[in-house]
Order: sequence, then C-alpha cells, then structure tokens
Amino acid sequence: MIRLRGFAASARQALALAVAVALGGTTTVFACPMCFGAEESGLIDGAKLGVLVMVAITLAVQGAFVAFFLYLRRRAKQIADLDLDTEWAELQRPTRSS
Repeated sequence: MIRLRGFAASARQALALAVAVALGGTTTVFACPMCFGAEESGLIDGAKLGVLVMVAITLAVQGAFVAFFLYLRRRAKQIADLDLDTEWAELQRPTRSS
C-alpha cells in the first residue's frame, strides 16, 4: 500500500505542476522567439514548404504501394487466364483409343 500512496502523491504533484504551468504561463512562454512575433518570414515559408514536401513524399510512397498491388493483381489474372487456356487446350485434344 505504501507504493500506491507514493504513486498517487507523485501523480498529484505532476498534475498540480501541469495546471500551474498552464495557468501561470503566458503565450510568450509557449512560443519560440522566432515564431512568436514573426508574421510572414522566410522561416515560416520554409516550414510550410517542408510540410508540403513531406506530404508529397508520403503520397508518392502510398501511390507506389497501390500501383505495385494493382500490378500483382493484373499479373495474377494473366497467369490464371494462361493456366485456364492451357487446361482447356488439353481437354480439347482428341483422346487416343486403342
């Protein structure tokens, strides 16, 4: 039981600290000096471009996965059709009766 009491006390302390920081802190504490007062600087434009590049790379990789699985599906269908044609040709051969 002693461990549980110690855990509850540390959890209460952490919660109290988080509430104090949230209530006592101002917006200048939460923002970095470059972002806080900057309206449209090169740093902001670079960050936006970086996000767009990451989204583009993610979409390209996902598109490649989709294209690969579509290729596999098409190839499997071609092989199945070839197997069916081969089986049908074997069934159409005349049987030899001796």
